Amino acid sequence: MVDAVDDYSESQPVENVSLHNSDEGPSSKNGQNIHSSLTNHHSSLTAHHSLLPHDRLEPLKGWGGAVGAAAYVYRPSTLEQLKECFELAKRTGKHVTLRGAGRSYGDASLGRENIVIELTRMNRILAWDAKTGIITCEPGVTIEQLWRFAIEDGYWPPVVSGTMYPTLGGVLGANIHGKNNFKAGPIGEHVLSFDFLTPSGEELHVEHGSDLFYSIVGSFGMLGAFTKITLKLKKVYSGDLDVKVFNPANLHELFEVFERQLPQSDYLVGWIDAFASGNSFGRSIVHQANYLALGIDPIPAKTLRVAYQDLPDMILGLVPKSIMWMFLRPFTNQLGFKLINWAKYVSSRFSPKTEFRQAHAAFAFLLDYVPNWKRSYGEGGLIQFQSFIPKETAEATFRKQLELCQREQLVPLLAVFKRHRPDQFLLTHAVDGYSLALDFKVTESNRKNLWALTSKLTEIVLAAGGRFYMAKDATLTPDAFRQYLGEETLSKFRELKHRFDLDGILESELSKRLEIR
Repeated sequence: MVDAVDDYSESQPVENVSLHNSDEGPSSKNGQNIHSSLTNHHSSLTAHHSLLPHDRLEPLKGWGGAVGAAAYVYRPSTLEQLKECFELAKRTGKHVTLRGAGRSYGDASLGRENIVIELTRMNRILAWDAKTGIITCEPGVTIEQLWRFAIEDGYWPPVVSGTMYPTLGGVLGANIHGKNNFKAGPIGEHVLSFDFLTPSGEELHVEHGSDLFYSIVGSFGMLGAFTKITLKLKKVYSGDLDVKVFNPANLHELFEVFERQLPQSDYLVGWIDAFASGNSFGRSIVHQANYLALGIDPIPAKTLRVAYQDLPDMILGLVPKSIMWMFLRPFTNQLGFKLINWAKYVSSRFSPKTEFRQAHAAFAFLLDYVPNWKRSYGEGGLIQFQSFIPKETAEATFRKQLELCQREQLVPLLAVFKRHRPDQFLLTHAVDGYSLALDFKVTESNRKNLWALTSKLTEIVLAAGGRFYMAKDATLTPDAFRQYLGEETLSKFRELKHRFDLDGILESELSKRLEIR
């Protein structure tokens, strides 16, 4: 279950989303009982030629806002209602796209005129053991719900994304990684078991360590839906982390800092000024964070409170963060962000504050620090190009990527750098190396050139033996997808698709774009 345009390699712009078969604008019926809806609307429908009710048709976007597709949206709250959605798809000849909270950047949870099953209402915590940190949840439980529930018992999610709003089903479908991937691996490594529903109605219970476990986790909603997830949380003895800041002067120094600090870090993440050139090319800010051992925090009862973790609503107690994106918008362009990047690096390099303590939520969820910050990118939204490169070729490859962006005058406004380790998952994006995530603003005038740039960036990645991440992708081609995964891996995946989804009911704009059949 992940986030989602037609059978062409470039995803459809949001402004071109069609509301097919609808005489009126789409409206949402979030609270309507799905069983009643199916009974009332579909009892007289005949199979393939049936139309779904217009009031289910909604325009959906990928989280980046650059791609979108209208779909018939259903929001089940029980397993039985989820099964009814699959049955409805069979009766009406519709494909199904699984969607969590819609936080994927691109088209992984979009399905043009499909039945989109959004699982955010299946959001109950089913079991909790405060002695072991083992929790069982429905797939719609978010990372935010998880940490708020467990923090006061001294537990934190073992792997989190840069935002707290994705669902557990979504993060397991994408097998997300965090700033601690080099140490903790992806989220799937911390899942003990899950229950899974296939389009045929088969219910599976899958334990950690089996071949099926490693194949389903990270399959981005193409094999079925997670219905129950059991995972082990991380025991923490403080609501704070010890944070250190480093300011590498260039790209080479950034790699040196990472290699030096990795053995003594629980988290490590770098921000790169992609506009810098000359001797400052690749200048960076690195944040290292470590858990506090038992007895180090003098007031754990305070720092482990939910209220202590909450991100502040105001800046300097004066300006509401909810409107900060409006002030950012005039600067969200090449010239404006060149200035912002320069100011950010200089202020960090000359700041006397290089070691401090910071709450888990404040360190982990930087993307949530300014609510709705993506609105500053304007109507065209943004895309992210993230590549994962083996350590032997990473520095040269990232240098080529950034130099190409500067030559094309399409410099990423944000560039984030992380260290990774390999894992056993079938469709893994991980390598023993590094990743570089590049955020690009999409406009009507630069869209064509930007997609052409990502094609060139992809060639650089493939030449270096790199990989890609479906939760972020919006531009990858079928040939590139096949090349980096390899025919053996894709053959195994096709066998699973044949086993669990013989009729090909499950699809997304991502799967169509990548020609996953």
